[in-house]
Amino acid sequence: MNVNLQNVNSIHKPRIFNNPERFVEGWYWVIPSKHLGVGKVKAVTILGRELAIYRGKDKRVVIVDAYCPHMGAHLAEGKVEGNELRCFFHHWKFDAQGFCVDIPCLDEPITVKLKTWPTAEKYGMIWVWTGEVPKQPLPFVLELENKECDVAFGDYFLMNCHPNAVMINPIDSQHFNTVHKLPSEIHFEKQELNQNAIVFSNTTSISRNSFFLRLIRRFGKNITHNICYWYGSTNIVTIGTDFRPVHIMFTVRLLEGGQSEGQVILISKKRQGIFGWLYNRVLLWLTKIVGKYFVQDDMKIVQTINFDLKTPIKADQSIMQFVNHLERQKPLMLKSWQLARSQNVEMKEPREKWQDTKSND
Repeated sequence: MNVNLQNVNSIHKPRIFNNPERFVEGWYWVIPSKHLGVGKVKAVTILGRELAIYRGKDKRVVIVDAYCPHMGAHLAEGKVEGNELRCFFHHWKFDAQGFCVDIPCLDEPITVKLKTWPTAEKYGMIWVWTGEVPKQPLPFVLELENKECDVAFGDYFLMNCHPNAVMINPIDSQHFNTVHKLPSEIHFEKQELNQNAIVFSNTTSISRNSFFLRLIRRFGKNITHNICYWYGSTNIVTIGTDFRPVHIMFTVRLLEGGQSEGQVILISKKRQGIFGWLYNRVLLWLTKIVGKYFVQDDMKIVQTINFDLKTPIKADQSIMQFVNHLERQKPLMLKSWQLARSQNVEMKEPREKWQDTKSND
């Protein structure tokens, strides 16, 4: 029996998945930490919202709405003074919590507050939480939780498709056979860590059908393939053998028009001494090669695809599980970052959830 998602009642249609105007409340990448020096301020647009980001004297990063609440001057034109930001236009000054602390023409500032957003740094990247208070942690490699890491940046990329189409690629078991010519049949086991994180795992024996796989087989007979998703927009692919695992983070955010932009981050456990540092440099370099090897053919697809999941079959079970997981999260609107509401969409989980095991038996 074929199951067509277009036949699902409109009340139960996806609220978030592949929706060009919505995203999940969560942590999203902003810019690499090295691109924001102490005392510097920059303009950024994240998920359609215009922001100003600066690093104070204490080296902490602050992210605020872009426009001054006085007359709307862009605060990225301003100047960082200590841990505070002064507007270029009328020199109103705001502290790291967004409170106005100085207006030159007044003896005391009036009560006005600039909107600030929760901010953090991890894996060499600055992140912003798109709600009031972070409810879950920053995306992290499960095997390296609370451990020091070495990181290297891979490619920055722009895609002509929605971030969800990029995200599901590592769990699309069919394409491993058709696109990458891997002979083994791949089945994923899922584990939901919390409302915003889900893991798909697989262990497969390595055949000798290609030079690349023969090279990997030197380090072990089996390969473990884990993908951990955070907020439906960041995935961490961990590929391991009997030797050492490699970790590749793909962190993606939605652009207007249903397109997406993303950054690849390569991660390894930190090792001591000069030889440990050299070892990690080589490992991260090899990780980059592995990533490029698998992604090069996928890029042809995601740059031209008109994504529309019309007829899910049994082989798409992991994808449907990801969709179900995503639909239970909090949807926000592009640009406003306000809670997404409509007459046809209920915030509570629908009675008839999408089935994980839809197939064409």
